Amino acid sequence: MLAPAKQAKSCDTLLSEFRSQGTASFGEKIVFTGVGARDVYNISAPFDDDGEKLIAGRVESRNSEASEVMFFQAKDGAWSPRPGAPVFALQDPFVAFVKGELVFGGVEVYFDGNDPHYVTSWRTVFYRGSRVAELEPFAKGPLTMKDIRLVELRGGRIGVFTRPMMVEGARAKIGYTEISDLSELSEETIDRAPLLQHQFLPDEWGGVNEAHLLSNGWIGVLGHIAWMEPHNVRHYYPMAFAFDPSARQATPVKLIAERRMFPDGPAKRPDLRDVLFSGGLIRLEGGTACLYTGVSDAEAHRIVIPDPFLEYEQG
Repeated sequence: MLAPAKQAKSCDTLLSEFRSQGTASFGEKIVFTGVGARDVYNISAPFDDDGEKLIAGRVESRNSEASEVMFFQAKDGAWSPRPGAPVFALQDPFVAFVKGELVFGGVEVYFDGNDPHYVTSWRTVFYRGSRVAELEPFAKGPLTMKDIRLVELRGGRIGVFTRPMMVEGARAKIGYTEISDLSELSEETIDRAPLLQHQFLPDEWGGVNEAHLLSNGWIGVLGHIAWMEPHNVRHYYPMAFAFDPSARQATPVKLIAERRMFPDGPAKRPDLRDVLFSGGLIRLEGGTACLYTGVSDAEAHRIVIPDPFLEYEQG
């Protein structure tokens, strides 16, 4: 049994620990076509729909926050929009499969009038269906809450990770609760989720991007952790930890990648250059996994890394 987190570590300490381990992994850019001059970033990992692999991606002009989420299919070495697939006015898509049903979601943002640069608020919204073509809205999260994620547990219950902001003296914390059916997912249920302690320092923040049920019944959490230096320069890192839903305890956060492990490329703004936003992870054979991530709020990349969840199944 791995020991739960007792004290949060800073991003700086986590980065030093990660670099001390060394890594030979180096990522590659994923090519998207069919969206004109717009960027595609903050993608999901590929998932199965109607017999083919799809990626959900945030599609956005470089000088705007007004985005669409589109579904892409692999074609001729690149990913292009699937003809006839729905398009959603959302940011930062995610997918999960719960009791055989596709759950899709993203962040709905609200602007100051028609100004596409000034976001006044946001919330996470959820859709469900047997396939992408049949997605229907069914739930929404509280205002100003991103990073709400679902995972089906042993026995059929559903784990719900939350991310309230400005709570208990911290910029953000991760919460966790359980429901028995998707119909129980509501703003009130999400708001009442008990909070995990010792994952982030009070002046840093992060959230859950994807949750994986592990072979021992624990949950492997893929997420991000971030800090901000003066002049609002942001630093985001993909991270992982495990959560035991029976004991309601989480292991310490660990980093699994950093920006210099990916090719150079553009950034949406200079303050976003050191931003990696975990999108999804595919566990592979041989102790590795493929991480899909947004890069600098302008591109999407993937990288093969050591499977970050293996130690939790073996501990």
